[in-house]
Amino acid sequence: MRAMMSTRTGGAETLQMLEVTTPDPGPGEVRIAVHAAGVNFPDTIIIRDLYQYKPQRPFAPGGEVSGLVDALGDGVTGFALGDRVLGLPLFGGFSSHVNMAAHMVRKIPDAMPFDEAACFVFTYGTSYYALQDRASLAAGETLLVLGAAGGIGASAVELGKAMGARVIAAVSSQEKAAFCRDLGADEVLIYPREMDRAAQKVFGAAIKAVAPDGVDVVYDPVGGDYAEPSLRAIAWNGRYLVVGFPAGIPSIPLNLPLLKNCQIVGVFWGAFTAREPERHGAQMDALFAMYKAGKIRPRISQVMPLEDAAEALRMIEERRAKGKIVLQVSAG
Repeated sequence: MRAMMSTRTGGAETLQMLEVTTPDPGPGEVRIAVHAAGVNFPDTIIIRDLYQYKPQRPFAPGGEVSGLVDALGDGVTGFALGDRVLGLPLFGGFSSHVNMAAHMVRKIPDAMPFDEAACFVFTYGTSYYALQDRASLAAGETLLVLGAAGGIGASAVELGKAMGARVIAAVSSQEKAAFCRDLGADEVLIYPREMDRAAQKVFGAAIKAVAPDGVDVVYDPVGGDYAEPSLRAIAWNGRYLVVGFPAGIPSIPLNLPLLKNCQIVGVFWGAFTAREPERHGAQMDALFAMYKAGKIRPRISQVMPLEDAAEALRMIEERRAKGKIVLQVSAG
């Protein structure tokens, strides 16, 4: 099989296209002939050995795929060869074939194209778990989404609107602001790419200008110096969702949660799917229902060949992507 492999620690430039033996699925595993692979921020850090999991090299990054079932391991039921599926292998997706545990594979609707299926679960799954379970977002509440033009931020904007919230999208450019307005954001704020103390005050004032009573929920997949002004603008009894740290791990003055009577809530969706697979399955059913109803749909900005995986990762790292980037592995 073909695979874009990480053979040494480093950035996107260290990936190599290799021909390797196609592995047989083990007991309880499904092998997928990959048609498309989603590109996500964890792919950029797993190859630098900075992710929670450190696979043994050589390995292919890629935690989200879609394709056809082409082999079944012992004990697998509920799938047949040729089934159209999506899966979450954690890594290994930037390849023509990948094995994964059967409980991490789901059949997809007949009308769902492979490119959309390959970038559906990671973003919408994280955001739905965050907004529904961790924040208990209610209709009529105000939701602030940082990094709102990225794949995971865009999913939070869409889901927030679908759940009846007033959504404020925060982004770093006019182009991304237009993208978020098309998603349905009620307000759009533009913050600088480099956030010093003066810029924090300006950003905080901008949030308060559109939400004088504060925001009920902050969805933060960015971190760094963007966190504190967002927390300062939170409402009484607000919930601050800690989703990711591409801008760095923030330092938060702990007097703020006291003064705001708010919660800082962690969102570890990957662990949730493993610890509570039945609840995860129910949430996936809800997301597929929203997809079929036209309430959510992945915004794919680019479909690139597998050979361009390094450039796709650079676009994610440099925050150039709007919506989702998908690698096309095989035609279909």
